[in-house]
Amino acid sequence: MQNITVLSGGMGGARFLQGLLHGIASGALPGVSPDARVSVVANTADDIWVHGLKVCPDLDTVMYTLGDGIDLDRGWGRREETWSVKTELAEYGVEPTWFGLGDRDVATHLVRTQMLEAGYPLSQVTEALCRRWQPGVRLLPMTDDRVETHVAIPDPDSPSGRRVVHFQEYWVRLRASVPAETVLFVGLEDSTPGPGVVEAIAGADMVVLPPSNPVVSVGTILGVPGIREAVAATSAPVVGLSPIVGASHVRGMAEQMLTSIGVEVSAAAVGLHYGARSAGGVLDGWLVDERDADQLDRLHEAGLAAAAVPLMMTDHDATAAMAAAAVELVRR
Repeated sequence: MQNITVLSGGMGGARFLQGLLHGIASGALPGVSPDARVSVVANTADDIWVHGLKVCPDLDTVMYTLGDGIDLDRGWGRREETWSVKTELAEYGVEPTWFGLGDRDVATHLVRTQMLEAGYPLSQVTEALCRRWQPGVRLLPMTDDRVETHVAIPDPDSPSGRRVVHFQEYWVRLRASVPAETVLFVGLEDSTPGPGVVEAIAGADMVVLPPSNPVVSVGTILGVPGIREAVAATSAPVVGLSPIVGASHVRGMAEQMLTSIGVEVSAAAVGLHYGARSAGGVLDGWLVDERDADQLDRLHEAGLAAAAVPLMMTDHDATAAMAAAAVELVRR
């Protein structure tokens, strides 16, 4: 294998990519060339405008993580960050105070916003930002168009009994602590794949769906018209790794998002949600954690190659072993 394409969200996808690159460099992935190229189609539906700045959380998390600038404790933003701008904005009473931009992080958003306002599309802006960070992958926004995820939540004070908030408010301010009644993807139906996205999928030797959120990360990428079709049509095997381990998400809010769309919170149910390509879905293979091995029969019956392996990304070696298992599954 020479070309691998990954459809990635933020933290989970970035950590998987670290292990994947580690596995490639160390020769731990069977049949994968040590100089294999990795393309990353990143979710941009989490993007938000804050204080006049365009913030792309998933793009930046992948870029910072692979460029060795991420804050490992938080899992987002810059390492050795300071917060003077955030503090001053709060002193002025400027909202939103719940979404904090660190001083180093602000520089990235300033550059991005200036380039966007000068007429450059997000794909070219991302390419320019990556020249500094050298992430070791080709980082492709899923679309250059504006797409935003919003969440309808209960609100007894509203005449309708609900209100709609931006996904970042649901995640950062509310900490996903209230039920998500509906997830809305504004602009998704009218978007088009970003430059290079369809080509990266069509030209891949393997396409990977990492343990990112299946609804608001990988789900939104597949929701861009033309991308799901490209995944279904590629000659490359398509393999995914479950973000659900032992009936719960490891990190994030996959449980809340799956519940909002009526999908059972289990490793098998997420694989069945993506579906087998032989039955109109997007997957050829699906990996679950060892503790979910009792769900393999459901996956096999649905036409999916499936195996149970350790899926906890405890370090680069463990994550590389996950990537190797994904390769082995589709090679068989």
